Amino acid sequence: MEVDLGEYGARLPVYWGNRNWHPLLADTMLQMKRDGLRRALAFVTSAYSSYSGCRQYRENIAHAQEEAGPGAPVVDKIRVFHNHPGFIEALVDRVRQALARLPEDRRAAAQLVYTAHSIPLAMAQGSHYEEQLKETGRLVAEKLRHDNWRLVYQSRSGPASQPWLEPDILDSLRECKARGDNSALVIAPIGFVSDHMEILFDLDTQARELCDELGLSMVRAETVGTHPRFIRMIRDLICERLDESQPRLAMGSLPPRPDFCPADCCLLPARPIAG
Repeated sequence: MEVDLGEYGARLPVYWGNRNWHPLLADTMLQMKRDGLRRALAFVTSAYSSYSGCRQYRENIAHAQEEAGPGAPVVDKIRVFHNHPGFIEALVDRVRQALARLPEDRRAAAQLVYTAHSIPLAMAQGSHYEEQLKETGRLVAEKLRHDNWRLVYQSRSGPASQPWLEPDILDSLRECKARGDNSALVIAPIGFVSDHMEILFDLDTQARELCDELGLSMVRAETVGTHPRFIRMIRDLICERLDESQPRLAMGSLPPRPDFCPADCCLLPARPIAG
């Protein structure tokens, strides 16, 4: 990002802060204050709207500002990007690369299995999470001209008594085998932007082992990661907030999300959520 911003004129310092690991957001906010920054844009690495993927990050930023004390920079969150052309194009390229790893005679009939992080149903009902995921999946499939796709979930936690979004990726694989469907599978984690531990364990370990056990042929698509089109998208999102005259790009039937989250955006469900 620093190289890209430098090359294209938006020479801005780049800071990194995490919710659950070092560098922690509060430490980063304090460093920004020490460096004399008065205003910043926050790019959250979640493409979709939900409490844990949107509002909670805004709460985290507010808490970090409180810890940094008076003089902490004002921070504006950049809009979610599930239907931005740059995100879609990067996903299409990653899935196309995965399809190319299958034998040529198996590509057309291959099942495209999208995965995203499961969230409690109560949380999903208070956001556009499912709708946005399905729109992203549809847009990628249309670009690939590949109609055989479905959306499943991974990484759920919390008590079994609490309903979460389904089907789970492992249950879906077992159902595939039970139907006698022997087509090859391309698993594409469109709900994530990097190959972190949830990808490496849930898909590259658990799903891979189950596919081997069931005799299913599986290829896992990479996340967008540092794909050049994705990096350019981040720069585009920054530049559109620096210049209100620039168009807010979006694909498909859903409009671009607003620059500023409304007061009732992605509210925390009334019932406490474990996990």
